[in-house]
Amino acid sequence: MVVEIQYFSGCPNAEPAIRLVEETLLTEGVAAEIRRREITSEEDAVEYHFLGSPTIQVDGLDIDPSSRTDTNYALTCRIYQLPGGASGVPSKDMLREALSEK
Repeated sequence: MVVEIQYFSGCPNAEPAIRLVEETLLTEGVAAEIRRREITSEEDAVEYHFLGSPTIQVDGLDIDPSSRTDTNYALTCRIYQLPGGASGVPSKDMLREALSEK
């Protein structure tokens, strides 16, 4: 399994997203390769299906099932819609669910 965290330089939510992935993999006992990918251009955004910073994919699929058909790839900040409101970082539950799909 490969978990990729995509971000652009200077994103304040990139490091919290990386910590979320590391901690969740550890607590769930999931063996996965963690990749960090800096997105530097609109071309990169399209090529890697980047929906904003940070984007997290598990084996190439966005962790948010409702975003998997979205094609609005761009160098922008990402907002995750969570039960408690909007956040720049996904929830641990969202990540857990994506990991359990594999």
